[in-house]
Amino acid sequence: MGYGRSAKRGVMLIIGGAVLLAGISLLILPGPGMLMVLAGLLILGREFPSVNRFVEPVRVRAIQAAEESITSWWRLTGSVLTGLTLLGAGVLWGLEPRLPLSGWSTGSGLILSGIILFALLFWSYRRVKARRAG
Repeated sequence: MGYGRSAKRGVMLIIGGAVLLAGISLLILPGPGMLMVLAGLLILGREFPSVNRFVEPVRVRAIQAAEESITSWWRLTGSVLTGLTLLGAGVLWGLEPRLPLSGWSTGSGLILSGIILFALLFWSYRRVKARRAG
């Protein structure tokens, strides 16, 4: 086992761990927490096979949570308003220098979060629509 393999495992551990921790924090904060936890486990599972035993239960719960996010009008409205708030806050943080941690690095992170939220909502909507049609 050379240094390249060890370096790759280290990089995957850092990336997977960061995505997993972000997902865990998004379980409390607004955002796609279960899907991020799933993504972190999938990344970690590529290099650490023992992690794969956690993937399927989280996958089932993540898909269930994604589908639940669009099945009621109040959850869908809350998700859309959260996405719009993230986009607006991102632009505001990018343009207003008096805000704490202002600048486009913070603003672009907020905008990217809003875009990811809308992409996940669209994916969930298509999945539920296809399931109901089939």
